[in-house]
Amino acid sequence: MLIHPQFDPVAIHLGPLAIRWYGLMYLAGFIAFLILGRRRAASQPWHGIDGKQLDDLLFHGVLGVIIGGRLGQVLFYEPGYYLAHPLEIAAVWKGGMSFHGGFLGVLVAMWLWGRRHGRTFFEVTDFIAPLVPLGLMAGRIGNFINGELWGRVTTADFPLAMIFPQVDSLPRHPSPLYQAAGEGLLLFVLLWWYSAKQRPVGAVSGLFLLGYGVFRFVAEFFREPDAGIFGHSYTISMGQWLSLPMVAAGLYLLTRKIKS
Repeated sequence: MLIHPQFDPVAIHLGPLAIRWYGLMYLAGFIAFLILGRRRAASQPWHGIDGKQLDDLLFHGVLGVIIGGRLGQVLFYEPGYYLAHPLEIAAVWKGGMSFHGGFLGVLVAMWLWGRRHGRTFFEVTDFIAPLVPLGLMAGRIGNFINGELWGRVTTADFPLAMIFPQVDSLPRHPSPLYQAAGEGLLLFVLLWWYSAKQRPVGAVSGLFLLGYGVFRFVAEFFREPDAGIFGHSYTISMGQWLSLPMVAAGLYLLTRKIKS
């Protein structure tokens, strides 16, 4: 049976300065965004986005991810804890970022960027959608390194069963790695392939919403459930509740009739 390696969450110790793996994973995601974005802008001129605009787009996205992700964690998952420890809300370096909160933050940031540059909302989100999954994959790897978001208990003979010593001695699913593979790598491949050709406005965004929502909904069956809308639930988790609107919106965008 596998045992979680119990990584030191700090990657580099520089005296009083500590560089954490979690932060490095976010940095890797932002770098991937820039590299893929430049390639996408150069090979798909119909987007009309240049290097300078891409840098500005990333800046807006970073703010949306950090502010929205942290507020999502506070409001959706741990309102009681942060109400009792309000000073911890700003401690993003300790981990604790909600994807759905970060997603909403990015949507607001992209809407603001689009207004400044004369682009419609879906023109912007169609461009950035394929650039996001590798960043999600890096974030999930960061969760695994931190030894957080462990999976549900499984059988000892399951090939990927892993003990997380900081939790207990029971075999569990290494669910952050499942999410890295599904919401990260597989979603990236799907979106990169689909967006290689010019699609109706909103279609690439729709596929992102549908793909992420489905992958996340399935992954939640292997992840130790956090507090759902009706409390700590093994039936449907908060992550699944928040993914359902994404699936519905994605299906709508992919099937709607595009006006010429």
